[in-house]
Amino acid sequence: MKPEYIVYVLTFLSAVVVVLTRVRLSQAKAAGQHQVGMGTVNAHSAFGVVALVLWVVFLVTGHDMSLVGVVALFFYWLTALAGLMILLRWLPSRGKHASDTADDRWSEGPGLSVLAHVGMLVGVLVFTWFYATQG
Repeated sequence: MKPEYIVYVLTFLSAVVVVLTRVRLSQAKAAGQHQVGMGTVNAHSAFGVVALVLWVVFLVTGHDMSLVGVVALFFYWLTALAGLMILLRWLPSRGKHASDTADDRWSEGPGLSVLAHVGMLVGVLVFTWFYATQG
């Protein structure tokens, strides 16, 4: 399988992660031990959209726009870091006033979130490798 095909699939999956994170965490009570502030969700969404648009431009132009690729990778790394911060909501609470874990209809436990955001990190690593070796 050509590396380009893997990059195209991961690009599509990165869009799915950004959109589903936005949808899932915009609810009044999202799953997890802690609630995530909308600032983090907004940053994740904004970074993800900018990264996705620039990365698609980079791919469509035949990789001729190196600066666009670098900026897209920068925003993808910011998206991945924001996603990993979002994962922190699943860390257990300790103490006398700790709250119970909230579940939602999407899944029970952190499995979907871990898959999405660790997958995003792996995807960004692949994108970085692809950019570095594509010339």
